[in-house]
Amino acid sequence: MRFTRDEIRSAMLLYAVTDRMWLKEGETLPQVVGSVLENGATFLQIREKDLAPAAFEAEAEQLKALCACHHVPFVVNDSVEIALACGADGVHVGQSDIHGRDIRAIIGPDKILGISAGTVAEAVAAEKAGADYIGVGAVFGTSTKKDARSMTVERLREIAASVTIPVVAIGGIGAGNILQLKGSGVDGAAVVSAIFGAADPGQATARLLALSREMVGRCG
Repeated sequence: MRFTRDEIRSAMLLYAVTDRMWLKEGETLPQVVGSVLENGATFLQIREKDLAPAAFEAEAEQLKALCACHHVPFVVNDSVEIALACGADGVHVGQSDIHGRDIRAIIGPDKILGISAGTVAEAVAAEKAGADYIGVGAVFGTSTKKDARSMTVERLREIAASVTIPVVAIGGIGAGNILQLKGSGVDGAAVVSAIFGAADPGQATARLLALSREMVGRCG
């Protein structure tokens, strides 16, 4: 594996998930991602629900190059095919993607595999399916998934304790609530709109990085 388990765990600290809907006039996603990486994002996932495959792959290649320059792991949301085509470090998939499909076998042993989970059973299933980490949520609900419900910190703690692989919390996390996750056992926070919807995504990233370090009890 290109990234060790410890490196992946450390990289969960501030996990940025792209959302182009927040781009301002004249901005490109690579420009914003560049600022986000320069200001301390430790992991990047590209999420594109509406781009045509060719455009998605081209954009993924650009972001992969940026992440490589910053030594930050880069994964593609949902599309195993685009992850492999662009040479991403890995892929992040949902629970439905691991039923009847061996994602680990498809991507091989050296790629990062992230899997979403919302219960202890799903977390355990994800680890058995070969996940290198799990994304747990939605911890505070989220605007990106209309049917997502908030999760108690106690439930989050139970899920984190049920697996040996790294855990990142996701769902409605921002500067105003991230410290509520302190003591939950997660290794960091995945953030979408609190970074990409901010007036200054780079500045928001720097602030969230400091708060995430406080949340997990890491000095630096």
